[in-house]
Amino acid sequence: MPIINVTNSSGETRSVQVSTGISLMEALRDNGFEEILALCGGCCSCATCHVHIAAPAKQPLPVMEEDELMLLELADNYDADLSRLSCQIELVDEYEGLEITLVDND
Repeated sequence: MPIINVTNSSGETRSVQVSTGISLMEALRDNGFEEILALCGGCCSCATCHVHIAAPAKQPLPVMEEDELMLLELADNYDADLSRLSCQIELVDEYEGLEITLVDND
């Protein structure tokens, strides 16, 4: 079970242990990060689980599909180098130490 570092919208960072085999969105929601609205439930159709992710050293993130990119390009706080939909990232042990910054998804 990897530990990831999450910085919330207030700038506070908290390390949380997460289960593998679930989406990053589910892990963030399950750990009480209320900024993750996840209105579509992880169907890649709303961008309310938008986060900024520092690229992991051990395991690259999955390649972004066209649907995810289209939603992110319309989202506030879009950053071509950091933005991902957390519902599209399945957690694996190699993501130990992953650095996530929650963005304002209102």
